[in-house]
Amino acid sequence: MTTTQPTPPTPPHADPAHSFNSAAAQYAANRPSYPPALFDTVEELAGRSLSGARVVDVGAGTGIATALLRDRGADVVAVEPGEGMAAEFRRGLPQIPIVRGNGNALPLADAHADLITYAQAWHWTDTARSVPEALRVLRPGGALALWWNTDALDVDWIAEAADRKGRFFGVDMAAKKRRAAERTDLADPSGRLDFVRRDVRWSRRIPVDTHLANIGSHSAFLVTPQDRRTVFLEEERAQLLKVFPDGIVEETYDVLLLVATKP
Repeated sequence: MTTTQPTPPTPPHADPAHSFNSAAAQYAANRPSYPPALFDTVEELAGRSLSGARVVDVGAGTGIATALLRDRGADVVAVEPGEGMAAEFRRGLPQIPIVRGNGNALPLADAHADLITYAQAWHWTDTARSVPEALRVLRPGGALALWWNTDALDVDWIAEAADRKGRFFGVDMAAKKRRAAERTDLADPSGRLDFVRRDVRWSRRIPVDTHLANIGSHSAFLVTPQDRRTVFLEEERAQLLKVFPDGIVEETYDVLLLVATKP
């Protein structure tokens, strides 16, 4: 079996939305963070400083974004549906409150927040429910900020790696990247929110093992049979070491940021 064959269909019990719970520690240790420029831009578009702001970080996962919001001076409460992810969050950030829940039914009072954030998480919500919930929990003039780290496909080695992943999953990764542009419209099909979009480029240098562990922490891989994952990641290691013979990979990301203010 080769990695160019599409992955078989996901079995019904392998739910991508819940797959992260079994790999929470791997997620926390290897997923990319976010650059200071992202939070500068959130402040610009939200029209207020994060310092002293009441922030709700929804789909907080292991707390990568939550910790950065806290470090900017925000008064943060995290909301996370997954038991495994919430447990990892509590281990790493015991001083930050976290409640179990999701964006479709926020366990918070009306007009509670100055800012609601979703880092890599809005696409797991039902916007017919999560948009009204965000508007309910935001105070007048508060803002909803959504963002995703996306691969910078204009970097040659990243485009080549995306092609390899695409062949493995039977997906056109370049087309998938282009569809990310549609997230501005898909973020709120009802049109109740007027999103402003910004893109923030950044990079990080990490060992090849960290890069591979990051790849393996994504839902598509987590629901793929272990033997196929192992074969792909070992072949990917060999390809990466041709580009980065010292074993240090420079990942480049474009953070797609959407911010809307509640009237």
